[in-house]
Amino acid sequence: MTGKTADRRMVSLKIVHTSDVHGCFFMRDYVNNHSVRGGLSRVYAYVQSLRRTYGRRLLLLDGGDILQGNPVVYCSNFVMPTGKNLAAEVMNYMAYDAGAMGNHDLETGHRVYDNWVADCRFPVLGANIIDKATGKSYLTPYAVLEREGVKVAVLGMTTPAVPNWLPPSLWSGLEFQDLVACARQWVPVIREREKPDVLVGLFHSGKEGGIVTPAYAENAALDVAREVEGFDVVCYGHDHMRNCETVAGPSGKPVVCCAPSSMAVVVGEIDIDVEIGRDGNKVVAVEGKTTDLSYYKGEASKYMQHYFRRYIHNTEYYVARKIGRFTHAIESQDAYFGPSAFVDLVHEVQLAATGAQLSFAAPVSFAARIEQGDVHVRDVFNLYRYDDVLYTLRLTGREIKGILEMSYGLWVDQMKSPDDHVMLLDYVLDGGGRLGFKNLAYNFDSAAGLCYTVDVTRPCGEKITITAMADGSPFDPAAWYVVVANSYRGNGGGELFTKGAGISHEELGRRLLRSTEEDLRTLIIQYIRGKEETDPQPFTRWRLVPESWAAPACARDRLLLFGSHGKAE
Repeated sequence: MTGKTADRRMVSLKIVHTSDVHGCFFMRDYVNNHSVRGGLSRVYAYVQSLRRTYGRRLLLLDGGDILQGNPVVYCSNFVMPTGKNLAAEVMNYMAYDAGAMGNHDLETGHRVYDNWVADCRFPVLGANIIDKATGKSYLTPYAVLEREGVKVAVLGMTTPAVPNWLPPSLWSGLEFQDLVACARQWVPVIREREKPDVLVGLFHSGKEGGIVTPAYAENAALDVAREVEGFDVVCYGHDHMRNCETVAGPSGKPVVCCAPSSMAVVVGEIDIDVEIGRDGNKVVAVEGKTTDLSYYKGEASKYMQHYFRRYIHNTEYYVARKIGRFTHAIESQDAYFGPSAFVDLVHEVQLAATGAQLSFAAPVSFAARIEQGDVHVRDVFNLYRYDDVLYTLRLTGREIKGILEMSYGLWVDQMKSPDDHVMLLDYVLDGGGRLGFKNLAYNFDSAAGLCYTVDVTRPCGEKITITAMADGSPFDPAAWYVVVANSYRGNGGGELFTKGAGISHEELGRRLLRSTEEDLRTLIIQYIRGKEETDPQPFTRWRLVPESWAAPACARDRLLLFGSHGKAE
């Protein structure tokens, strides 16, 4: 609302913030072929309802990671590109006011994200993404939005940990600054040059934690709010958390910090009241909240989906393509308790595509199942969700053991009695009310090409005994081996190859022998298509010991995690 007195008036602004949408534009899961919670079409209907009240006083912002993660954007980006970038078209349709670049946006490569930026009718921000050729920001560093006499400046930044996850070819010519250092550089410039009434941070960086090095922190949104004077609001994402809290800036000024989780299920909302007077404008109130739009309904959702029906039809056609047959069903839950056909199929493809001696792979879907019978493109998205390519690297036997020690240390607990959990669990589900894996399952790498045991009675760092290579030849800690892994892992993602193996990030780059041109999912599709029928079988040679403790504990923990019908509860 806008209120007036003789010498002053009040202007009320509303910010709606999305982040980590990951291509969830419409209200359908194109992999599993059912309706879903959230989606940008629901967000659009909600925003349109708010615009009836706020008009141009509503600011719609996105915090990045919108170009990757769903068949609808994969199909548009790589399979059936039809001119303008789909994500840009969707965001333009919704009338976003500003966006930020995310690490998974960069994962699509220069062609895709540069086209996205060019097609967006709003600024895509990235003050700390530096063009090495010029030393300046590769993207627009900040935007100024004026609404009814109120000037709002939005500073955009992304996590500087990008080189830990993505092949350099995807971000060639770029480098990434620490968020706090970059904010300290730009906030005085913005204050002096623009004299904004409101300063908003739009960061693709999580609350705190993650990768921390002497040069930068992966998740530093709250650090910026606490350490850099001047912000009124910080809209952040990347860690897929739902959170809204107020922290104190360096002078004690409150800063509202809001994160809307992921997949367009939740939005962040910030209400800002600005008093406009003869002596200048003054922020008098800032309040934030998160709003769940899981099942929000509005006519605008239908109109939006109808408008983009061509892209929807293209996606449905693409994921429905038959590529082969499976002789039996496979499911990811088996991979946590021993060798599994689900992950071992990934190992098999990785080894066949590269000729490496050893393979590292993890279950990247917590509870996925591919049924017996015809296999379609959509099924491979369940088997492997990401757009990683394959890296072939040289590692020593000692480094390989270190990777396995860290991986199983993230995954397998130390049992001190037969009644203990064998999986490393914590109360992380349902707001801390239910047990789940303490750590991220996509970092639970097993190895193919080795024979080894995992002692569940031993502490982290002392669990693994490697007895031989899979062909029976001796395993030598001092010898060099050719290893294949996805590019996320090969760049240091999950820190298994850095902390686990003890290889510096710079040295890891020098260990790279080659990378594939096709992404792993494409290689899996080609592998299945090349066979008349596929019979996925476990073939890795590892087991949990002692079996008298591990086997009953695995049965108990499987029931706890997945329920009596083998599905995640």
